[in-house]
Amino acid sequence: MSFFKRNQPVDEADTDEENDETIDPELRLRTVRTAASAIAESIKSEQRAERRKTMHKRSRFFRSKPVEKKPDPAAVTTPSTQRAGARRNIYVNHSLSAMEMDHDGEPKVRYVRNKVRTTKYTIFTFIPKNLYEQFRRVANLFFLSLVILQLFPIFGAAAGSIAVLPLAFILTVTAIKDGVEDYRRGSLDEEVNTSAATKLGGGWRNPNQPTDSRSWFEKLTGVNAPGKVTKGVRKLRDREAGEAGKGMRVVLNKGGDDVASVLTHDVSQSSLDLPHGRGAGGRRLEDIQSVDSHSYPPTTLGELSKTSLSEGSMSQGKGATEWAQFGSLAQYQQSLHSQSSVGVIDWRKHTGGSARWERTLWKKLEVGDVVLLRDNEQVPADIVVLSTSDSDGLCYLETKNLDGETNLKPRKSCKATSSITSEDDIEKSSFYLDSEPPHQNLYQYHAVLRYKDPTSDEQKQEPVTINELLLRGCAIRNTAWIIGLVVFTGADTKIMLNGGDTPSKRSKIEKETNFNVIVNFGVLTLMCLVAAIFSGLEDARQGTSAQFYEINTDPTSSYIVNAVITFVSCLIAFQNIVPISLYISIEIVKTIQAYFISQDMEMYYYPYDTPCVPKTWNISDDLGQIEYVFSDKTGTLTQNIMEFQKCSVHGISYGEGVTEAQRGAATREGKGDTLDPRELNEKLAKLKHQMISTMERAFKNRYMQADKLTLVSPKFAEDLADRASQQRTYLIAFFRALALCHSVLADKPEPQTEPFTINYKAESPDEAALVAAARDAGFPFLGKSKDTLEIEVMGQSEKYTLLKMLEFNSTRKRMSVILRSPDGRLILYCKGADSVIYERLTKDHDPVLKDQTSKDMESFANNGLRTLCIAYRYLEEDEYLTWSRTYDNATNAIENREDEIDKANELIEHSLIILGATALEDKLQEGVPEAIEMLHRAGIKLWILTGDKLQTAIEIGYSCNLLKNNMDLMILSASTPEQTRAQLEAGLNKIASVLGPPSWDIRKRGFVPGAQASFAVVIDGDTLRHALTPELKELFLNLGTQCETVVCCRVSPAQKALTVNLVKEGRNAMTLSIGDGANDVAMIQEANIGCGLFGLEGSQAAMSADYAFGQFRFLTKLLLVHGRWSYQRVADMHSNFFYKNVIWTFAMFWYLPFNSFDATYLYQYTFILLYNLVFTSLPVIVLGAFDQDINAQAALAFPQLYVRGIRGLEYTRTKFWMYMTDGLYQSAVVFFFPYLVWTLGLSISWSGRGIDSLSDYGTTVAVAAIMAANTYVGLNTHYWTIMTWIVVVGSTIVMLLWIVVYSFFFSSDFIDEVTILFGTMTFWTTVFLSSVICLAPRFIVKYLSTVYYPLDKDIVRELWVKGDLKDQLGLSHRKAKKNSQKINSTLSNLEAAPMFQEQHSRSLSELSAHHNYESAMTSSPNFNATSRQTYLDTPPMSEATDLPPHEPGVQYARVHSNLMQESHLSPPGADHRLISVSPQPSYYSASDLPPASPLPSPRYRYPNGEISSTPPSRRTSVATSRATSIRGAPQAPMPTSPLPAQPRSPNSGLLLPVPQQYGKGPSISDHSAYEMRVRSPPNDEASSRSHGHGYERSASEASYASYATAADDFWPGEEEHVGSNSSHPHAHGGPPPQQHLVVQDFDDDRDTITGGSRRVSTASTWEGGRAM
Repeated sequence: MSFFKRNQPVDEADTDEENDETIDPELRLRTVRTAASAIAESIKSEQRAERRKTMHKRSRFFRSKPVEKKPDPAAVTTPSTQRAGARRNIYVNHSLSAMEMDHDGEPKVRYVRNKVRTTKYTIFTFIPKNLYEQFRRVANLFFLSLVILQLFPIFGAAAGSIAVLPLAFILTVTAIKDGVEDYRRGSLDEEVNTSAATKLGGGWRNPNQPTDSRSWFEKLTGVNAPGKVTKGVRKLRDREAGEAGKGMRVVLNKGGDDVASVLTHDVSQSSLDLPHGRGAGGRRLEDIQSVDSHSYPPTTLGELSKTSLSEGSMSQGKGATEWAQFGSLAQYQQSLHSQSSVGVIDWRKHTGGSARWERTLWKKLEVGDVVLLRDNEQVPADIVVLSTSDSDGLCYLETKNLDGETNLKPRKSCKATSSITSEDDIEKSSFYLDSEPPHQNLYQYHAVLRYKDPTSDEQKQEPVTINELLLRGCAIRNTAWIIGLVVFTGADTKIMLNGGDTPSKRSKIEKETNFNVIVNFGVLTLMCLVAAIFSGLEDARQGTSAQFYEINTDPTSSYIVNAVITFVSCLIAFQNIVPISLYISIEIVKTIQAYFISQDMEMYYYPYDTPCVPKTWNISDDLGQIEYVFSDKTGTLTQNIMEFQKCSVHGISYGEGVTEAQRGAATREGKGDTLDPRELNEKLAKLKHQMISTMERAFKNRYMQADKLTLVSPKFAEDLADRASQQRTYLIAFFRALALCHSVLADKPEPQTEPFTINYKAESPDEAALVAAARDAGFPFLGKSKDTLEIEVMGQSEKYTLLKMLEFNSTRKRMSVILRSPDGRLILYCKGADSVIYERLTKDHDPVLKDQTSKDMESFANNGLRTLCIAYRYLEEDEYLTWSRTYDNATNAIENREDEIDKANELIEHSLIILGATALEDKLQEGVPEAIEMLHRAGIKLWILTGDKLQTAIEIGYSCNLLKNNMDLMILSASTPEQTRAQLEAGLNKIASVLGPPSWDIRKRGFVPGAQASFAVVIDGDTLRHALTPELKELFLNLGTQCETVVCCRVSPAQKALTVNLVKEGRNAMTLSIGDGANDVAMIQEANIGCGLFGLEGSQAAMSADYAFGQFRFLTKLLLVHGRWSYQRVADMHSNFFYKNVIWTFAMFWYLPFNSFDATYLYQYTFILLYNLVFTSLPVIVLGAFDQDINAQAALAFPQLYVRGIRGLEYTRTKFWMYMTDGLYQSAVVFFFPYLVWTLGLSISWSGRGIDSLSDYGTTVAVAAIMAANTYVGLNTHYWTIMTWIVVVGSTIVMLLWIVVYSFFFSSDFIDEVTILFGTMTFWTTVFLSSVICLAPRFIVKYLSTVYYPLDKDIVRELWVKGDLKDQLGLSHRKAKKNSQKINSTLSNLEAAPMFQEQHSRSLSELSAHHNYESAMTSSPNFNATSRQTYLDTPPMSEATDLPPHEPGVQYARVHSNLMQESHLSPPGADHRLISVSPQPSYYSASDLPPASPLPSPRYRYPNGEISSTPPSRRTSVATSRATSIRGAPQAPMPTSPLPAQPRSPNSGLLLPVPQQYGKGPSISDHSAYEMRVRSPPNDEASSRSHGHGYERSASEASYASYATAADDFWPGEEEHVGSNSSHPHAHGGPPPQQHLVVQDFDDDRDTITGGSRRVSTASTWEGGRAM
């Protein structure tokens, strides 16, 4: 049971905007900011919706209606909701109607098998369907047609049959890849299909199935004959040892545990053998192993056989007799004739007794089968519950596989069948189920159970709803056994209907490639057309030499036909302009990328032992272009674990825990370092130990589970232990209410070995957490027997009689119990949403208590906690008796039962008195807030689509920092399309009034957090249903896509998919869906990328996803690193591929005028064959597989770089045309430059032979083109590794070697080329110069764009390669020299650090008469070196460009190079030294340090008055605080003075790095001394003399902690001053310190980028201690 959180006090008038004439709904929509006000508004909106529904019902009631005949009660239960498809009747021991049988007496209707298939292909459809998939690519169709043309000799193809090989190779490799992907899916399917189930068999027959249900093929081949045990089932039974099920007779006892479900005698046994009765094979029912409780797909057959056969059957006590163990038979026989006469069992009917429970496979189950399910088994199909082990017919279901929730959901059996407990009972029953057709809705089901009353022969019926239906994939929990009827199987089950067919996804670049291929095909057609026309004209000319030298060379005598043949010949010759090798290369590249993703250890999840598993390999580049992420909530963002963090009892708040929302808020405010998780955990552990110790001394609590205690509050323990305190009474009453007001089940897992270990199973994790908190506080709920609740109160047992439970529902938002206490008084406990409870308080309630409790709940809510208000009242006997009759009448009402019950509840739930409030935290998965923050910084918008309630979703939104207090939150809740339209338009007007009209320019996609006012929308399921209609979906799309965050609540799986589709199609945006349950499968398959999370029991979502991994936080690495790389790589690879084919093909085209346009090949044919296969293929493949424009750590440090992918800027048509143009230019160069050399120069080799043959010239052009193409790819490569060198250089060398090798083979057109060409300078200079001229423009453009117009990634890349970004990220350099520099710097920092952080060793030179000490040198003397700033703790860097901000609590030393100054490292504090040079300069290493000086440790006074010797920087964990603050830079206040202009990247919002930061600028004057400021800002004089930017450093730039060496002197922080005019007396009466010139470092690392400007903090955020 899940409760809503909180509301503000309800003393204010409840304004209903719909009825307020002063508010124009088209111009105004109320927005809220804080979590508390958001939840309050959501509760009000739901209440308004309920009022509207009530008014609508009343208006219908008073509307005049025609007189209708009262319907027959037997017909009223037929549901009015009509579903598409035919209803199905499922018969049990009941004959089919004549309409449903054919002439052979067999049922006409054939139902689908229970075998499921999530694969794309079958053995029979693989080849045709895969070929269809591949020939959807335009290029493949083009290649196929060319292959066909080349088979005809008339077109002059050199080797027509060989041309088939490249295409066949591509189709085969792609088919194998698709087959492997699909085989993996099929393996999972087979695992599920061959899981074990138990069904009724033997002599019992299912009348819904034909006698022979085999297909015609199976009948033809004679396999699977009816009645024959199939091979798979036989193997299952053999493996489970003893052929389970043969000769077994089972009676299932109600109200007992597993032991009560026992074996009765075999037909061949006498009843005297009963105590030792076994089936054939010695099996009992308990021996029929259930599916393992922690596996989905269910446990494999091999694992089943390993389980002990007698497990679960030995839990009786030793003293029990055998007959007691098997007592259920006696109970059964005694109860035979005392059974209720109401039901489907005809006790007078005699049966053959041949029915048996049999083990079978899931895929063998059919509609109409009766199945037996045991505890922890998984439900194999959609099943209606006929009977359960519970005396009330209840059973419990865990729907983790369906929706990710681990809480138990109750289901109940049909009343008419609830008395069935054995096979005989089933044989004696006769009924049929009139069921609706299968449909997707997981939350609705309507059917009618029809039967004849055995005693009166009267036709009766009973409605069957979703509460009696078990859905496939769910697990049975806390229920010994369930007998059910299979209603839907296989593809008809709800879980499979929500999945849909596995889609074939294609990446965005692949689709765009079709356009490029069409363009190239157009260019090719134009080239061929030109060739054909001019060839025809040449052919038609008379009086040319062709009449003498080319006799009978024309194919025909017709010029036109010859021109057509030339056209086709050119088509074959120039076919490489449409690159066939591109597709196979992309397949290779994407396979390598998928392998890298699967091998990333940072995405490996240890608890599940699983890496990230790519299941669809061909869409990895889409990962780099995602604009919208659609996420489920439960199980995806949260762990679905509730923790009782805080409570308020009688106006006093308890609980010391810090929530994720508090941490997020602190980080945004720049105080993240004060909430270091490690220190908080240590502190909480101490407080918890203190609390438990106090409680153990005060009372005995045997049931406490200290490791699960989450309410940490020593004050609570003290108040509870103080017997004289009035608060103790309130605490006892409060926790007694928690222990009694609930509907949970108490479970003792090991009653013999651990009798005091109690766990709680509940419908919602909220309830279980509340009762568990009461248990650990000393108020354990021990269990419920009949109507008695037993609890302990601080060690004393108490028993209460449960009189009535008024259940929770979404309308009431509260639950109540009425109990008779041990003293005989009647008491009502009520818990629920605070707005609901406050409306029902007694008139004379204490106003102070109301206000204080309300404030506490608002505080809890704003910290991301889910709150409940607890109240009570005592009842009088007369009042209860009167009300009880009213309530019973309401529950028995035939019409408007729900309304009548609500009215009855209102009569008793009033005049309440507040006990207090609870606050629960829904635990997020590890790293979720940080991951969401990083995705937002990358410009990705996140939508949450959840089936949860409105308030729950809002709470999680705030706790995971998806919703922030600076957002304007709009809550949309409407019940009609008109109201939905009004609210959508109001929301659009609201945004337009602040941000102006929206822009859908693709170049402006990807938002910048904090750049403008931000909005968020929360919309409920009913409103979303209207918003997704064709009339309103455009409005909803416009509203949602202008918001940073959208939260959709109460969403069905189909609505999730529709929402994803709306954004994907409506905005042409790249979408990603992530979820963990079967209800997420539809949206996972609908999105461009689907991600599924693995769970403890596997996941239907992971099976259907494109990428499956263990935790939500891995999404950041997948998108920002692998996705970005893949997109960049594939984009560059595509462009380079088209380029290299243009340069090759157009060089042949330029040759046409010189050969009468007759399509003669310029190159030797082997070059044409090997160009794309060997000579130029590997460089682009290596570029596509291994290139990195920036390192992974840098990509995560600068997530803003991802926005180029969102805007699609790496693969544009402009880029495509630029590369095509470049290829065209280079083709002209490689052809005409050698042509000029050949025509203007001397074409003679060193041996005197001419080099004017076609093969000489063509080989020169080919070598130049190949060398230029490979070097061009190398020029576009960002990340040169040894592999890149080998491939780029090696491909050219292989081409030259091929010339050498092929020259030694005899051929008509390539003789001794190596001898002729390689020995001439003409050849080498021509090739070299051609390549240089080809590449020069590209090189110049690349240089100019990178140096003068750099992109953000170019700046980061420069920081990485030349700057100190690696040092800031804490990474090592590849070059040892740089590492040694870093080590030296680190050592100097280590040496400097103790001077300002703690006691340290000193040389004699450090002490002066006035205790002024001189620091050691931190580097060798270098009087001309530039100044630098050193960190005592080198931080990582993750913000936009500049160094991270100064952290409060982190000490900084200012270092300057001139060691002749009075100070090299100025110590902090007010006691400055005289200008003096130490007589003994100290040069020492760590090993040379003398013993520690006996100076006392400094003492610090903290704001809370605490005095400690621990420096603040130690208390706040320097390293962690820096890392935390760098992950999310704080929003700095406005600067106090104007700031100088900063150099900027022309194309970006990033600031350019300042060169002086890296030691390139001029050195600062030798007169300047770097000084470490302790607290106070410099005065005006110091500021006026400062160097650098010339603005005042803020008060918060250094730690407030001061350092003093005096033993007992205390200096309050407010009196300390640092600066040239400060004259504070020294602690030991020394002279005032010398004036120091304060130098501001050139690039202040406090600066952060906020909206492109540099800001300086003017207020300290330090809240730690100050030195004494």
